[in-house]
Amino acid sequence: MPRRITDACIACGACAAECPVDDCIAEGDIYVIDEEICIDCGLCQTVCPTDAIIEV
Repeated sequence: MPRRITDACIACGACAAECPVDDCIAEGDIYVIDEEICIDCGLCQTVCPTDAIIEV
């Protein structure tokens, strides 16, 4: 299952730095995961300091 980033995101960039898929996580006030190319590795979720990443 791909993951989604919730409003708890503080835009720290930890998830994007950890993601092995280029351009899967877009920067912004709240980062956004492209669910079409997410490979469900879960690495982003493990490094999120605010637990803002959930499975969908």
